Amino acid sequence: MPTQPPPPPLLASSGAAAPPSTGSAAPHLAQDIVIEGAPADAQTGAQAIAPDHAPRAAAAPALPPSSSAPPAAGPAMRRARDVGLAHAHDIAQFLYHQSELLDQQRWQDYIDLFADDGVYWMPVTPEQIDWQGQPSIFAEDKSMMRVRMGRVTHPTAWSQVPLWSTNHVVGNVVVESATASTWTVRSRFHMMELRRDTVRHFGGTYRHTLVDQDGEFKIRLQRVDMFNAQAPYDYVLQVWV
Repeated sequence: MPTQPPPPPLLASSGAAAPPSTGSAAPHLAQDIVIEGAPADAQTGAQAIAPDHAPRAAAAPALPPSSSAPPAAGPAMRRARDVGLAHAHDIAQFLYHQSELLDQQRWQDYIDLFADDGVYWMPVTPEQIDWQGQPSIFAEDKSMMRVRMGRVTHPTAWSQVPLWSTNHVVGNVVVESATASTWTVRSRFHMMELRRDTVRHFGGTYRHTLVDQDGEFKIRLQRVDMFNAQAPYDYVLQVWV
């Protein structure tokens, strides 16, 4: 019996993967490019925005054999916790507002929540910390987000008619770390999408790096780890989850 062909790609990638090999020198192309003045240890991807950004699947460090409990929080950790808790309610309300903008398809208002150097990123796997040189489902700065908005709202974008509807639920909001002007926030989401007669469900984890800009929260990095990213879908995601 003939074997079935493999399923089509699950979701379209907005990030650019390395080009295919066209000759014997192609695999070394990245090594042959030198940017004058660039520091050798310069961080890229998520770590360029959030220096402490680590893979989401990283295991917790093992405790010493003689210890049965984590060490008590020191003064610095307590200060970070207190700073985070002082804004926890406002941060949660910000995340709820963001999801409302998505459900109401207020794309420009949604984009305006991002800082000028903000990035929306949905990696392929939880282990990723970089969107350069490897594929991502989404990897967009504000300029690319505006391009996406223009594409899905263009009057001749017949593939988008009728427009879809979404419904988000956001919860389990946890402030992971905080300073006087920067917050790292983890939360969970579930989104139901209705498109024509088809309902799809997406769920996973958000990780926001928020900054204080003129007294308002702005998103410097939004990482979206989708729990069911590897599931088969009939069509690709059109907008942000």
